[in-house]
Formats: sequence, structure tokens, C-alpha cells
Amino acid sequence: MLIDSHCHLDFPDFTEERDAVIARAREAGVARMVTISTRVARFNEVLAIAEAHEEIYCSVGTHPHNAAEELGVTAERLIELARHPKVVAIGEAGLDYHYDKSPRATQAQGFRTHIAAARETGLPLVIHARSADEDMIAILEEESGKGAFPFVLHCFSSGRRLAEVGVALGGYVSFSGILTFRNSPDIREIAAAVPRDRLLVETDAPYLAPVPHRGRRNEPAFVAETARVLAGTIGVSSEEAARLTTENFFRLFAMMPRPTEPGARS
Repeated sequence: MLIDSHCHLDFPDFTEERDAVIARAREAGVARMVTISTRVARFNEVLAIAEAHEEIYCSVGTHPHNAAEELGVTAERLIELARHPKVVAIGEAGLDYHYDKSPRATQAQGFRTHIAAARETGLPLVIHARSADEDMIAILEEESGKGAFPFVLHCFSSGRRLAEVGVALGGYVSFSGILTFRNSPDIREIAAAVPRDRLLVETDAPYLAPVPHRGRRNEPAFVAETARVLAGTIGVSSEEAARLTTENFFRLFAMMPRPTEPGARS
């Protein structure tokens, strides 16, 4: 069993064949998918996909690219929306200084709002961090000092110190197709150093398709390729990598029923 802990099934890339994409994931052994919110204003579209499929759950939140559009979204609003049984995470939120599509102070404000919601609900915060390691570390350390909150550093492409601080604060680290790229030896070295009980895999579909699919639209079925490379990176079998990342996922995403548990909601 594999889990795609982060994908975007509401994106237009999947409109024409979403059901087929989900079916291929199922055939590839992907038992659960989390489709991630990037705008609270479009949360209903994300939720509708999760409600229509037993194996799909979702998050609620605002991507840092969209932080300036949704500064009015409060922690209380996020908490309210997160009461839906199909919502298993807050975010994605964080800092992106690579594109700077929202002012940095605005990104930080939105990020702290999402942290407050994660702390209150106990749902994991899905963190987007790109080219912002020092500020990300500072906010994580400061906010953790106010009270712990569960989180995952998704699609990890940052420096080793951010991974180390994240793990020290109780967080998890998720690796995408970037792990499989020939020019990513530094990311594989970081993955090898992350404690095995803190590792997750994801696609971030439709982006970052892993080798041998690089250059194509990504989809949840391809998480198997990332898991295979992770297995080689940490020196275990593909079966063991699938097992440990799945166990880690359900430990962090504690509100999601396991496929074998009664009461899994459609």
C-alpha cells in the first residue's frame, strides 16, 4: 500500500480524465490520496472531489502564492471548515521567496494564521517552503515555542538545516519526484539522514513527475517511482519503504481512517 500525501486533483490538468487518473492510482496500489487546498475561496471544489471518492481526503488552506488574496481568512474560519470529516490537514501554507507572488510579510502572516489553526485542531499543517530557509526556521521555532503543532515539510527541496530543525520540532519531511532527478544528489543525501519514522512520499501532481515520467504531467500513480528511489536511498526494499511511509502517514494524518478500518467515509 502507498499513500500520495500531496496532490492537486482539482487543478485543470485533471479535468478531462480525473476518474481515470484516480483509477490508475488505485491500480498502482495507492490506497489514499490527499488533494491539497491552495485557496480557501475554492475549497468547495477540493472538498467535492474528496466527497466523491472514498480513497481521497483533502486539506483546507491558502498557498503562499495566494496569501495576499486571502489575508482575511482567519484561523477561526479554517478551524470551522476543518470540521468536515473529509478534511485531514491544514494548508498548504508557508513561505515562497523563489517566486514572491505575495509580499513576504503577507506570506508570514498567513503562515502564522495556519499554524494557529493546526495547533487548535491537531490536524497536520502542510508546509510549503521554497528559498526561505532562514525565515522558515525562525517562524517554526518561534511558533513551536508557543505550543506544539503537527506539520510536514512537503515536497522538500530546501537545505539540510531546515530538515533537521523540522524533525527536531516534531515534524515530518515529504519527498516528491525531485528525489528521483539526476541533479538532486543533495536531496537524496538529506532523505537518507531523515529518521525513517519521519519520512513521507508524495507527487505534488500535476507537477514534478518522477523519473521515468519526467517531463509529463504527474499523477498519483507515479508516487510508486518516488517510493522506489527512496527505498534505494535509505537502503531498504520497495516493500519496506511503502510500509514505513504508510505507517508514518497515518501517524501524522491521524484523522484519516485506514482502508481496512470500518467507517472510512465516501
